[in-house]
Amino acid sequence: MRTLNLRRLNFRHLQYFWVVAKEEHLTRAAEQLHVAQSAISSQIRALEQELGHELFLRQGRTLRLTEVGRIVLDYAESIFNLGAELLETVQGGDELHRPELRIGSVATLSRNFQENLLKPVMGDADLRLVLQSASLEELLERLRVHRLDLVLSNRPVTEGGQLPLRCRRIARQTVCLVGPPDSAGRSFRFPDDLAGTILLVPGRSSEIRSQFELLCEELAIEPNVAAEVDDMAMLRLLARDSGSVALVPEVVVQDELEAGILRKYCEVPDLYEHFYAITARRHFQPPALKAILANL
Repeated sequence: MRTLNLRRLNFRHLQYFWVVAKEEHLTRAAEQLHVAQSAISSQIRALEQELGHELFLRQGRTLRLTEVGRIVLDYAESIFNLGAELLETVQGGDELHRPELRIGSVATLSRNFQENLLKPVMGDADLRLVLQSASLEELLERLRVHRLDLVLSNRPVTEGGQLPLRCRRIARQTVCLVGPPDSAGRSFRFPDDLAGTILLVPGRSSEIRSQFELLCEELAIEPNVAAEVDDMAMLRLLARDSGSVALVPEVVVQDELEAGILRKYCEVPDLYEHFYAITARRHFQPPALKAILANL
């Protein structure tokens, strides 16, 4: 059986291979790595010689992975993801002494929901919270490179892939029609009064919007939409100030309902917003993350 010399199987071999495998092109890989193409070719040949297999099929300037190349790429992904995890864990300044919890949430997520979720840890003087907001794709990329510990979303993601993810549903909220307290909302009848109601609704990318449109189709109702809003914070403001009726999860306007600024006309039957916690499978999970996940 052939014995591998692990000293020759170094990170530079794997790094060059990793970048070329992603770019599928030597010129682009050389530009990204700021080295000559000949240096990349030399490193890849050394790796192929050590492994005893070709890793690429060369088709002109384009490179395609062989079957063995795909296997090596999977291992390279794991190695570099672990390296990123290591650096983020030990190079965080005082993080090992003062725990830090880095949470990202999609821009469409209710701020009230986030606040309710974080209340158990917000009073911890020994914990530093870092909160970020962006698109789900951007947040998952930050999770992939271990710049985030937890992503909160109202859309699920597929577990697995290059970075194994864990996605679990942590809550669901009823979706309501809310509006001014001095209107006919006291006697709102669903679905009879829906057709004649001017509505504020979430944007078309929202799962709530999709479910609502399907429900309207089943009821043969054409909703009168005055505005569609992607951001829940803006939808909350419009619901409060416009005098129109808004389709929102109840948690979004909980403060306005409690203060009597808005009135809940009705709960929309079988319509919910689901909330998900997404984490990366890591060798070292921050204690603060373990604590918050235990309460979900």
